[in-house]
Amino acid sequence: MAEKRQIVSEGAALDGFLDELQQERQIQEISGCDSGFANLNRALDGILPGLYLLIGPPACGKTSFAKQLLDQLALSNDAIGLFFSFSESKRELRIKTLARLSGIEHREIRRGSAYLLHWYGTPRLAGQESEQLSPSWEKVKRCAEDARVWLDSIFLLECSRGMTAQEVEAQTREILRTTNKQKLVIVIDDCQRLGSAEQSLELHLPLLTESLAELARSINAALIAVWPDLAEHGRNAPQDWAEKVLSPDVIMVLEQDPERTIKLSASARPINLHVVKNRAGERGKIAFDFQAAFARFTEVS
Repeated sequence: MAEKRQIVSEGAALDGFLDELQQERQIQEISGCDSGFANLNRALDGILPGLYLLIGPPACGKTSFAKQLLDQLALSNDAIGLFFSFSESKRELRIKTLARLSGIEHREIRRGSAYLLHWYGTPRLAGQESEQLSPSWEKVKRCAEDARVWLDSIFLLECSRGMTAQEVEAQTREILRTTNKQKLVIVIDDCQRLGSAEQSLELHLPLLTESLAELARSINAALIAVWPDLAEHGRNAPQDWAEKVLSPDVIMVLEQDPERTIKLSASARPINLHVVKNRAGERGKIAFDFQAAFARFTEVS
């Protein structure tokens, strides 16, 4: 039988709440966790527990952005990060992470993957001595080793189609039992594959986001759900998404910027992140350069 919670008035709870605020000695510029992106921090007041819906067309970098955001949150906030993937394998996600950290293109790392074990950046020498490996591989190894501390807080989980929100919660709670960290960030990539496959995407989206919002509340997590915009010819304007679903605390839409020209690097793509719904703060547009070869997003001043 569940323990009955005592109900108290706001007046009775006031002294305890004021004491709690007074004990917070650190001066904070944002209320939530540091995302690693200064402009995104200002717009969202940091990353707080709740549901974040990240939307974008195919090949705009949704997965790379979500993985980079998860990694930066784990690095800067001593948080546990869980990445549930329906499409990309652990191997591909690890290669992209190594590319972003080392500045070596992921296709080069993939070609040399015979030298890698399943863990990040550990070389399988195959009869060669480590000093015979190329400088680029030495750089991969060094960057991977530098990241080991926060990578210990990252968990990648490959999902089968039809996996439910309840299964996500069960796996999350199982991982949480192995750690004493308080902050939790979850990414569900291609979240349209979560749950029933019988509904159309249009009907599935509001029902799914409602269950994910409840999940985020029940486990006190920042949950980033990645959803594809499959409309042809860009029929969905970013602001349209704010009217499609009510449950998310934040809705962010990625789209390629047709007006901005990249002058410094022809390999980078101009991407805008539109914050079209934000219960905790402002809405607006944040400019990024996306280097697909390195799976890396960089804010534009």
